Amino acid sequence: MITVDYSQADPITGEVPKVRSVQNKGGRPKKEEKVGNKVKAHIRYKNREGKAIPGTTTITGLLAKPALIKWANNLGLQGIDSTKYRDKMADIGILAHYLIMCHLREVPEKVKLEAMVEYSKDDIDKAENCVLSYFEWEKEHKVEPIVVETPLVSEAFQFGGTVDCFCKLDGDPTLLDFKTGKGIWPEMFYQLGAYFHLLKENGYVVRGARILRIGRSEDEGFDEKKVGLMELDHNWEVFETLRKLYKLINGR
Repeated sequence: MITVDYSQADPITGEVPKVRSVQNKGGRPKKEEKVGNKVKAHIRYKNREGKAIPGTTTITGLLAKPALIKWANNLGLQGIDSTKYRDKMADIGILAHYLIMCHLREVPEKVKLEAMVEYSKDDIDKAENCVLSYFEWEKEHKVEPIVVETPLVSEAFQFGGTVDCFCKLDGDPTLLDFKTGKGIWPEMFYQLGAYFHLLKENGYVVRGARILRIGRSEDEGFDEKKVGLMELDHNWEVFETLRKLYKLINGR
């Protein structure tokens, strides 16, 4: 099980560059690399022997994403550079995710604001507007955070992942995964299955999960998908198969 010092968390992404105490010696993330004045979220997971192991996003990256290809093509037909558009929307998504993590971790307002100085006022305004949809959802529930953005490692299956939030949701131990974007895609459920396993292997009891999609603009809206234990088990089986495939391709 991993205990994380959130005072060392990166201010924008919420990722944790240092681990205060680690019983299994795994899950030690290296410090994020700087890109200009902004931070690119990048955690390198290691097992207890200190060997690098893949993260959940890397593993699910083996899957084709036809929806993304179609989206890029549609933008091209409109004369829009998909790379620039994606970067702009990514900034808004990162900020929205960061604001929610700050809320759950009760980050001081001064620290939160200082972390956003390199982002445009327009991006910050849009991100704050996006987060309102989450706050409306939260009003209808009692959320008691237990784990927030904590890197975990599976020694049994040799992969790592960072859980957004594991909490008591209306009294039930629930895994929450926040997504900022236009849709909820199949690989997101497989990744959720991986987080489900990571929590179980590290000693947590999970009764269910939810994906909360926070749109980055008004037209993207808000969506919630509830995932029960049977579906989580199925999603884990899919992810486990992807993990085996990744090992066959990459040798680790």
